[in-house]
Amino acid sequence: MRRLWRQCTNWGGLLLAAVASAGGFAGDRLLATGGLISVEGSAGGGLTPWAVIAGLGTDTEIGASGACTLVRPPAFELETCGVALGIGNRLELSVDRQRFDLGSVIAGQAIDQTIVGAKVRLYGDLVADQDRLWPQLALGAQWKDNTSFDQVPKSLGARRASGLDAYIAATKLWLDGPLGHSWIGDLTLRYSEANQLGLLGFGGDLGTYHLLPEASIGCFVTDHLVAGVEYREKPNNLSAVREDDFKDAFLAYLPVKWLSLTLAYADLGTVADKPGQAGPYISLQGSF
Repeated sequence: MRRLWRQCTNWGGLLLAAVASAGGFAGDRLLATGGLISVEGSAGGGLTPWAVIAGLGTDTEIGASGACTLVRPPAFELETCGVALGIGNRLELSVDRQRFDLGSVIAGQAIDQTIVGAKVRLYGDLVADQDRLWPQLALGAQWKDNTSFDQVPKSLGARRASGLDAYIAATKLWLDGPLGHSWIGDLTLRYSEANQLGLLGFGGDLGTYHLLPEASIGCFVTDHLVAGVEYREKPNNLSAVREDDFKDAFLAYLPVKWLSLTLAYADLGTVADKPGQAGPYISLQGSF
């Protein structure tokens, strides 16, 4: 927790403080339409990017979001802090820093990774296009640099210390959806060779790039509470360690449009040689 607080100060703390002190200056988009900052820094769900653009700025405004996240499966700890800038509700630029504590596997050791992302909205408007079947579409990329490659990933057979993920996301909002609630859904296709998000390097003896589906669905239980689930398919590039798909169930509470708290139960499956890596996920986010 001390390391997470230090990362919040270095990466997201200044933005969170600025947003909290100037909440009245939040952009003009509707509540939650900027999504959450994922564990890789892009706006969307907790585990996967969506077609939404970070922040609350409209097509004539600049918005931003900053978030810090902690995931605590039994044998490991993942800490991330990231910021994302939204320009004209069209272009998103993001940077995220991850620290993966190896816990009981290699005591005192951690893997660090930096992710720089970009996303452009190609078509559609999440709110304005309610009468259309076609969703909002966005194309994105994430450049990942594992600065701890020689410690563990290389010894497991990973080929590279850095790699590029590319994805296309389709997101749809139904303001008057089933059961009288608003709903949001997303389908993302990612082209990636990242092992465990890149924390175990890129590529391996079993392969390199794969086309991987990711999906999310969320229901606005109230105007300020969203409940949902996510799924993310993972590659299997390393014969030394099996990699399972990611899943989670989440609750996102937005007391005001510029602040959100997300609690989730994340199932990461087998990580390294440890099966059953499921545990709590908590994220604090500010947006304007």
